[in-house]
Amino acid sequence: MTRRTAFVHRMPAAAPDDVVPLASALGNGSIPAEGIVAILGKTEGNGCVNDFTRAFAVRALKDALRDDLSKEAVEKVSYVMSGGTEGGLAPHWLVLGRAEAGEGGQSPSLAIGGAHTPAMPSEDLGRRGQVALVAAGVRAAMADAGIDDPADVHFVQIKCPLLTADRIAAVDAAGKTTSTRDTLKSMGMSRGASALGAAVALGELSLDDIEDSAIGRDVSLWCGRASTSAGVELLNHEIVVMGMSADWVGPLAIDHAVMADGIDVEPVRAALKRLGFAANGQLSLAEQPGMVALLAKAEAGSTGRLRGKRHTMLDDSDISSTRHARGFVAGALAGLVGHAEIFVSGGAEHQGPDGGGPVAIIANSDWIRGGLPS
Repeated sequence: MTRRTAFVHRMPAAAPDDVVPLASALGNGSIPAEGIVAILGKTEGNGCVNDFTRAFAVRALKDALRDDLSKEAVEKVSYVMSGGTEGGLAPHWLVLGRAEAGEGGQSPSLAIGGAHTPAMPSEDLGRRGQVALVAAGVRAAMADAGIDDPADVHFVQIKCPLLTADRIAAVDAAGKTTSTRDTLKSMGMSRGASALGAAVALGELSLDDIEDSAIGRDVSLWCGRASTSAGVELLNHEIVVMGMSADWVGPLAIDHAVMADGIDVEPVRAALKRLGFAANGQLSLAEQPGMVALLAKAEAGSTGRLRGKRHTMLDDSDISSTRHARGFVAGALAGLVGHAEIFVSGGAEHQGPDGGGPVAIIANSDWIRGGLPS
């Protein structure tokens, strides 16, 4: 078997269509276009149904890749855009991919796989049909990464669809029903069903544990390694699996944690330490380059309280609670790692415990050990 090595590049975005850093990296060969598995982006829209910065960003990214890849290869990449950069969140891209590895190298190492599901009938959104579809997609992405054991998976990033008025009308015309007629609520239903699909694929739950009535409601059902983001720009699911594999080599490693609430940074600090960081306080300037990417979920929680203290994120009729939560959790994590160029996605339905959420950290061990990459 040909050994593989992963690459992850984090680059700033001056706007949702700012692909200059990517184009430059493709042009100088530091990113091999043919190896790109996924591009994740934090875009500066509202993160809600009408956030078209996500589709705008996808269009710009695909245009940037067309000079180097065939039409089919461009469409095979997973484009996971997460709208909303509230507070100090920095808009940025994460380019994830792989290449053939030479002799030697550290192992086990970060492994990355991707998969696209077929388009989903809108009547399945937020129901067991979506759970089963995503579970199959996660298994396909694991196979693409060469990961057999679900225990070796540390994070699953999923982009999922939502309902629009036109999509609901089409379901009505077919004599069927949707799980909700509220387009904003459909985002949460889709995120939740997708997360439960990941839980099924990873063996955290069985499909038999999940009823339609539980999706979006039963907070006791959750996945500790899934991050899902809904968008208007697609009808299928684009899935990225990240884990560790002895068949991959290189300095990149991934670990994960689960925050119990929006200020529960100690599990994240523990993950940083497992990866080799001192992490006694905020990461030092010398350590920060070793943290290649941080991905996290954020939500307000259903009780309206945080460690016994009342908050108003659920009561704000002007601003969605997902927007409050993104900025809030981003601030907590930025205080830990020393910058806010982190991928915080709002809406953690069935993603971690109520009010909390999963976190993943990708680190470069060369930077951590010696201060310079090899």
